[in-house]
Amino acid sequence: MNRIKDYTVVDLEMTGLAAKLDKIIEIGAVKVRDGQIVDTYAMLVNPQIPVPQKVTELTGITDEMVSSGEDMDKAVGGLIEFIGDDVLVGQNINFDYSFIKQWAANHKRSLSMSAYDTLKLARRYLPPEMPKKLENLCAYFGIKRENAHRALDDAIETQQIFEKLQDAAIEKGESELTPQQLTYKAKKQTPATAHQIERLKEFREAFGITEPVYWDTLTRSQASRMQDEYISRYGRLKH
Repeated sequence: MNRIKDYTVVDLEMTGLAAKLDKIIEIGAVKVRDGQIVDTYAMLVNPQIPVPQKVTELTGITDEMVSSGEDMDKAVGGLIEFIGDDVLVGQNINFDYSFIKQWAANHKRSLSMSAYDTLKLARRYLPPEMPKKLENLCAYFGIKRENAHRALDDAIETQQIFEKLQDAAIEKGESELTPQQLTYKAKKQTPATAHQIERLKEFREAFGITEPVYWDTLTRSQASRMQDEYISRYGRLKH
């Protein structure tokens, strides 16, 4: 089997799991040539929305940290340039790609990428009974796990895992590894309506809600989710 020697590994940290609602807060990427890392792209990103407490607990990334982070457009646009024509590598890579694709859709930019998914490769070549999360794969291959859930560290570890998985594929007599075409249907997001903003402000005033809201970048889908959260937490407004 001919090894895949040239590629770019990408790992993102986000405010949540939904590309249509959540935002990127950290980017980590490594460019690989002849199986070795030759360049990196890493930064915190200002999402213009609060970082949920559960995300801070998982990643250690706080609102204060991202407040001085890179502008979203510059950060993601720079990442796309960094990737260039490379095939991607990532752990559950379509998830990270969905956020990149949503950004591209919002900016009316066409985007098409292919990738090797270390999660899918691990399921194919490693014992079926073992868990396949990034930390499990690091433990299995004896890769030191540092700064878990920080984008650049995770990207570097994923690169090492990919090289080990190529070894596993060779041992099983695989003729070649074929990248998958990444797919995610993304539509351009529209700003929140004046009615949505008015309604949210009524909730905030009625219940003394002080958590920050970035009104200038609030989308319809985000406003809808926010109202649902307010109703769930405080109940409906009384008129």
